[in-house]
Amino acid sequence: MTHNYLGLDAGGTSTRAVVVSSDGRCGGIGKAGSGNPTSAGIDAATTAIRAAVTQALASAGTGAVAGAALAVAGAGGAGHRATIVATLSDLVASEPVFDFDVLAAYFSGTASPNGYVLLSGTGASAVRVEDGQLAAISDGLGWLLGDVGSGFWLGREAVRAGLAPLDGRGATTPLTGLLLDRLGISPVDHREGGRTGTLVAATAALYAMPPLRLADFASLVFTAAAGGDGVAAEILDRAAAGLAETLAAVRTPDVEGPLVAAGSVLARQPDFAARVAPGAVVAHDGLAGAAVLALRHAGVHVDDAVYARVTSSLAQLTGV
Repeated sequence: MTHNYLGLDAGGTSTRAVVVSSDGRCGGIGKAGSGNPTSAGIDAATTAIRAAVTQALASAGTGAVAGAALAVAGAGGAGHRATIVATLSDLVASEPVFDFDVLAAYFSGTASPNGYVLLSGTGASAVRVEDGQLAAISDGLGWLLGDVGSGFWLGREAVRAGLAPLDGRGATTPLTGLLLDRLGISPVDHREGGRTGTLVAATAALYAMPPLRLADFASLVFTAAAGGDGVAAEILDRAAAGLAETLAAVRTPDVEGPLVAAGSVLARQPDFAARVAPGAVVAHDGLAGAAVLALRHAGVHVDDAVYARVTSSLAQLTGV
């Protein structure tokens, strides 16, 4: 008998859900906003998760699924998990299983039970996978304490470098103009409290944002570097070195499996991905991996044939 299962990949930027049958065919998907209860708050996260799952079930034309695997960033606490489970109680027949979002990223690039994933999205980390389980992880400590080379890290460095010339502390860089354009701020000549009005307006706009929104400015670094800006190039050098150090921390001669590059930064910047993870398979989102995790937790053996059905059917649904 064929059963349907739910895979969920909820991160700081978006939440994706997929309904997958026990033979590996994806039948419906859903998408909503941030499902990370730590960064978005538990109420917003559960609303997004419920919305994505409801869309996926409607798209698949099915009722409650037999089981679910939930890869939810920021849901480490028992309280958050219990709230999420309660939110989905009428949509999943058995209690959902929580798994690591980095494993969803890994299995979005390969079916191999052994290998590595280097992740750079809103956050950044590297993971060694053994027998389909998370065996070692480096970084992923969050925007305040780590995530070197992540979208947040790059965005913060872009903002710092862009503001520095307005304060007389840094080299002239196109990042300043790109930042002001993104913020919708026009340069002004007057001063307020000893600072330029431009700097006052820019800092006020930036502090009005949630900290993780700094990740929105990561693309400015790549734009400026492509135009030959040395300041932006130096930021990318430091990001690449940090990600390489993070990956090296989990490498071991005992595991020679594939390397997957994942996360929005690496997926959208192929040249940068090739630089920090040479030869890696680039996974463009964690949805395929969420489907694989749902099947694995249901006891389905995900071999190459099943994996091919997952990825091909998902591509038909997403148009990728």
